[in-house]
Parts: sequence; structure tokens; C-alpha cells
Amino acid sequence: MNIYTAHLRPGREPVLVAEGFSLAAALFGPLWLFARGGWIAGLLALAAGLLLAALGLRLGWPGELLWAGLAWLHGLFARDLLRWDLARRGYDLAHVLAARGAEAAYARLLAARPDLLGEARA
Repeated sequence: MNIYTAHLRPGREPVLVAEGFSLAAALFGPLWLFARGGWIAGLLALAAGLLLAALGLRLGWPGELLWAGLAWLHGLFARDLLRWDLARRGYDLAHVLAARGAEAAYARLLAARPDLLGEARA
């Protein structure tokens, strides 16, 4: 079972965000956030990477450890940053869902809130 949070904004389709570590976010960092619409969070992550790159030129091999640490942090916190960015854009955390996949979580959300069915199709 996976855990998802459902974020709602009137007139918009619900957004589901999975819980847990994201390997894709660890590998792709800010690009993962940009691809999911987390522009501000992605810019903050990119700024952290640029700062680390500037420091890494002077640190040598410890800089590689810092890059690995930054990638790990991206994987741990990227979904939280995405939730923060959704809240900043006016989405409210409405439900926490447990399901085997995103489609099943979306179906559970629509079963619990049939009023969203019209908004999801719009």
C-alpha cells in the first residue's frame, strides 16, 4: 500500500502527491520539481545546487560527498516541497489516501467525494 495526499482547489482538478522517498527526485533534483509544477521549490533546489557547485570547486573530494548528500535530501524532501508549493498556489490538503497505486487512490478520492467528479472532468 502506498500513501497519497489529495490537494484540492476549487475549479481545478485534484492533485495527488505520493508519500515517501523519491528516487527520481534524488536523481534529477530540481528538474523533477519543475516537471511537476513546483517552480519556486525547483528554483530553491537549483540555487542550492549552484551554491554547492561553487563550494565544490574549492573542496575537492568532500564536494562529491556534499553532492551525494544534496541528492539524498532531494529524494527525501522533494514531495514535501511539492506539497508546500501546492499550498502556496492555493491548494488545500483535503484527504490522505491509502491505495496500491495513483489510479486506485484517485478512484478512492472520487468515491469519497463524488462532488469532485464534475471538476475532474472539466
